[in-house]
Amino acid sequence: MRSAPTRALAAGVAVVLAAAGCGTDTGAGFGENTTPGAAEYFETPCPEPGVQPPGEHLRYWSMWTADEPQGRVLQHAIECFESKTGVTVDVQWLGRKVLTQNVSPALNTDEVPDLIDQDLSQMNAAIVAPGGTQSVEDVLTMKVGEGDRTVEDVLAPYSYQLPQNADAEGERFLIPYELITNAWWFDRNAVRDFSPPDTIDEMFALFDKAKANGKAAISQDGDIKFYNSYFFTQLAARFVGPGGLAEAAADRSGQAWKTEPGFLAAARIVERLAKGGYFVDGWNASKFPQVQQRWADGESAYTYNGSWLPSEAREYLGKQGGGRTIDFGSFQFPMPDGATHDIVEVLPIGFSVTAKARNADTAKAFIAYVLNKDILQGIPTVSDNLAPRTDLEVPDDLADAKAALDAEGKEHTLVMDGLDGMFGGTYVDNVFFPADDALLNGKLTARQFIDQLASESAEYWRSRG
Repeated sequence: MRSAPTRALAAGVAVVLAAAGCGTDTGAGFGENTTPGAAEYFETPCPEPGVQPPGEHLRYWSMWTADEPQGRVLQHAIECFESKTGVTVDVQWLGRKVLTQNVSPALNTDEVPDLIDQDLSQMNAAIVAPGGTQSVEDVLTMKVGEGDRTVEDVLAPYSYQLPQNADAEGERFLIPYELITNAWWFDRNAVRDFSPPDTIDEMFALFDKAKANGKAAISQDGDIKFYNSYFFTQLAARFVGPGGLAEAAADRSGQAWKTEPGFLAAARIVERLAKGGYFVDGWNASKFPQVQQRWADGESAYTYNGSWLPSEAREYLGKQGGGRTIDFGSFQFPMPDGATHDIVEVLPIGFSVTAKARNADTAKAFIAYVLNKDILQGIPTVSDNLAPRTDLEVPDDLADAKAALDAEGKEHTLVMDGLDGMFGGTYVDNVFFPADDALLNGKLTARQFIDQLASESAEYWRSRG
């Protein structure tokens, strides 16, 4: 995705990750940035469906544009589905605001699509909360066109079993076809003899070494509030575990931020980042993606971002010319002293079926078809992103990130613990983001940050009655 994030809900956005990244054109149009195997992917014969759809029509409103890599992959899936089933798919490529600008206003009409897609947090906040989706539990038992293998058989459990993937009745509402995760990124060409840090002190030693070599340690696009939040939420989740941040946000007294010592411990690490002079000059006075591009140009050693970063950086460098390339490496935050939860963040992007869908069963058959290995291979091959199947090739750029997702013993948690999808996005906009920005900018100490979260949370809930 090539534009800066845009607020998409009335009072805030449920994770706008999809507005900042994960769909950058990496050359699926077969230009100089074409990813290896992209052309061959579109020449692969269409697989047979595992489920014959009962209907003849399907109406699909997509979060992608037609010229994006994911859009091209899904268009290929549509054409294959139509040719193999006789179903006519009416697709509209509406872009990132599809839920708030198109689907949400249509919920109370008879003009809703059958099938929609977005990331789990945005879907939860914008469509699931007002009752606009139906259960897709039955999709898990549908065959994908590979013998007796079902959707459940081919999906990594962590890709769809997150607690937040449940509607008011406890039914799953989203089946993923792409995954996002977060990591520290660096260029192996520039950071020599790299070893992943095992402790927080070792991580800071990497940053100090970069500074000692005359280079800024970290690039950070400070105008993107949820980018700024990644530091605290990642660290806090290691102390409080999956669901801990969400529980604190829902505490009407606000005192949960104070009574759980892990929040203060995490904030102290962020305070250390803020006051250590690690961020590149001008990081908090720029407009996305300027600072990210400065990292791609080699001005800093590290950046913390989502798994869409390599495709965005590659596109930028390709347009710049000059032949500069990056050998992408990544690593996770190390476990802080006293932390007990070895978490890794994940955000599924996937399909949901609307509550008023006229062709729900046909939509579900299409979802199962997209999960076929020959179709879904387009996510890593064409878009250079991660797919939720366990048996697809992983882009070299993302090998470290995927290894973290698949590592034994990891606790999987929704990016930001789903804070930005809670209460229509109003909590992060009014309470969390302002305090977090002040902490990362060194305007609040760790203690002041926690105190502000507690007091502003209590005020937030008082104002809501």
